[in-house]
Amino acid sequence: MKDFWNQRYSENEYAYGVEPNRFFKAQLSTIIKGKVLFPAEGEGRNAVYAAQQGFEVFAFDSSVEGKKKAAILAAKHQVTIEYSVTELDTLNYPENYFDTLVLIFAHFPSTIRKQYHQKLLSYLKPNGSILFEAFSKEQIHLNSGGPKQIEMLFSEEEIITEFPNVAFKFLETVETNLDEGPFHQGSANVIRFLGTKKE
Repeated sequence: MKDFWNQRYSENEYAYGVEPNRFFKAQLSTIIKGKVLFPAEGEGRNAVYAAQQGFEVFAFDSSVEGKKKAAILAAKHQVTIEYSVTELDTLNYPENYFDTLVLIFAHFPSTIRKQYHQKLLSYLKPNGSILFEAFSKEQIHLNSGGPKQIEMLFSEEEIITEFPNVAFKFLETVETNLDEGPFHQGSANVIRFLGTKKE
């Protein structure tokens, strides 16, 4: 997958645009500023926006090309983000370190997904916030973006199972219209939630 993402992010155009995800942008305004982690952050559009809003931003992705594009975007907006090129299984952040965890279209292989989600949650402080948006299983019938393997898409039942130590403020499946660069365009079906890590 690393080669796939390096190829996608090597173009001059930003694959998913330079503006933050709309759901993320709307919900971030409700979150108390602090340390925030962006897994699978790609070209940095959401991380850079959070830095602009005064958050202390950490991000990682497997793609070196993604990091290059994120650095260009951060410099353009005169902000700093700490961005690592790494896989999740080699991360070594302290437990209970981050105030917020942001997962925006972070689709991991189904065989490791629950394990990855639990590891990411271990880095979040108790009562820390989680913002999540990803494609639902209904997205398999649409051409507006996302994985073409249904097991990499989400159902609400899977979310509840994979995030057992999260108290959901809301969890919803919605139809939306994406306008995020060349690879997220058109009618889409997504699952969103805002939650907090249980003590």
